[in-house]
Amino acid sequence: MARTAPQNNPPRERAPASANSGLSQPVSPSETLAEVVGAEPAPRAQITKRLWDYIKRHQLQDSANKRLINADEKLRKVFGGKDVVSMFEMTKLVNKHLARAPAAAG
Repeated sequence: MARTAPQNNPPRERAPASANSGLSQPVSPSETLAEVVGAEPAPRAQITKRLWDYIKRHQLQDSANKRLINADEKLRKVFGGKDVVSMFEMTKLVNKHLARAPAAAG
């Protein structure tokens, strides 16, 4: 049985992210998270940026292991009472404090 040469298929191009993609949709932070990032609805990326600004401003990133966040009183509430979380776990915990923002009346 003869082997056939592999087909040279061109790589698929990704469709550009639309303005309505999940990451660009505004979300509303819970009251607990709003103490850290503000109460106004914003896209998830903006909420994450504000959270990191807070962490850096208050020097909460662990000096020995930069992947760990040492919670202060406000972040401990967001992190479900945990004193230290990894940056990967932080994303999961913060998502529990986000809700889709109501559509603007127009």
